[in-house]
Amino acid sequence: MSVATTAVATATATATAPSAEAGCTPLPVLGRDVRVPLVTGGDVTYAALDYAASAPALQRVWDDVAAYAPYYGSVHRGAGYLSQLSTDLFENARKTVADFLDCRDGDQVVFTRSTTDSLNLLAAALPAGCEVFVFETEHHASLLPWRDARTTYLDAPRTHADAVRTLERALADRDPQGSALVCVTGASNVTGELWPVRELAAAAHAHGARIVLDAAQLAPHHPVSVQELDVDWVAFSGHKLYAPFGSGVLAGRADWLRDAEPYLAGGGASRKVARRADGGVDVEWHDSAARHEAGSPNVIGAYSIASACTALQEAGFDSLVARERQLIDAVRTGLAEVPEVRILSLFGDDAPRVGVLSFVVDGWNSSHFAAALSAEYGIGVRDGLFCAHPLVRTLLGAEPGDTGECGAPEAAPGEPSLNAIRVSFGAGTPDEHVERFVRAVRELVTEGARWTYRTEDGRCVPATGSEGSR
Repeated sequence: MSVATTAVATATATATAPSAEAGCTPLPVLGRDVRVPLVTGGDVTYAALDYAASAPALQRVWDDVAAYAPYYGSVHRGAGYLSQLSTDLFENARKTVADFLDCRDGDQVVFTRSTTDSLNLLAAALPAGCEVFVFETEHHASLLPWRDARTTYLDAPRTHADAVRTLERALADRDPQGSALVCVTGASNVTGELWPVRELAAAAHAHGARIVLDAAQLAPHHPVSVQELDVDWVAFSGHKLYAPFGSGVLAGRADWLRDAEPYLAGGGASRKVARRADGGVDVEWHDSAARHEAGSPNVIGAYSIASACTALQEAGFDSLVARERQLIDAVRTGLAEVPEVRILSLFGDDAPRVGVLSFVVDGWNSSHFAAALSAEYGIGVRDGLFCAHPLVRTLLGAEPGDTGECGAPEAAPGEPSLNAIRVSFGAGTPDEHVERFVRAVRELVTEGARWTYRTEDGRCVPATGSEGSR
């Protein structure tokens, strides 16, 4: 560790660290004491159950970033002490992420803005003529970046074995002389179900294809080993890994990234620039990860991801996974006691999953139900199609309709649902939040909402004034 980095390490020594019992209790997160008003009167501690969209930042991460803030300086461009410190911090963050993902020697870790940005970067680095194979069940971040490639969209499988067979059949028909890439999620952002990544990677490699893992929903809940899964690249986002917004990672094999044109052209990506006699410009680009990190990097974003990686590893994934399974069982058991509730699944009720479940409620529009959970119980969930429209429509057996914000169909309260409700949780979720959610679902179904709601811009919101109270 350099002298500069030691200074920050000393400053962060008082940051919140997981205790020996951290795996048995929720990890401290920002917002855990925030209280929100209820339309029925009074207020309640907010139950954040939308981790699949954005998990709250760990207190440990926030403390680390705050401790670094006074030492903030330019990266890779300054001779001063703070610049050297920030550069060390940025590059050490890269090593921390590589260790967290168990990367191979020679793999590159590129810092991006998000999972979406990471996969678009890889899409821009595909060799000419590369074929891409992706299941229709993917999040749009994995489904859409390959539009300029020869892309084969695979039907939704109903078992792990079916997923592997579907991929093998598709790969068997391709030109074995050309390059190919398979893109697959590690855990569904809709159902939370785990995918057979290792088996899909083996099938891809057996047919001369490479594979990229969308670990946005997997990395916050389970350890991800590039070597054990034998994937070629991994992409994930900081804001789902208990870090602040605006940072992401693409990690994996260097050759396609090294041979591609820089994702962005500019300072930092270039090693040498010279004017030619004819007035043009010659550029020599970096071969390292810097090739795709032009401009001043998001040092705080990279450091916060590294801090989150360290915090999760120190807390221990075995304990985190065990506790999350208890929360999953509590939610599933509670929802099973309400006959009107149907949990959505591709692989069946017994499929292993992370803390993400989507469901529909007979007789309820999902936007109405989610609005009531928020307004009357202080519970934040998500409703809609979750930026995975083909998958949710497959699970619901619904045809596309007129859609509003992020795919939420414009429907008045009480109309049949063409979308779903998603509850998601993780390392920072208290037991009480899950208990309150299960109780709220039961009460809404059996007793109905205590407030009236109206449709505004395609979403259900509480009515205001005297018209709201029932």
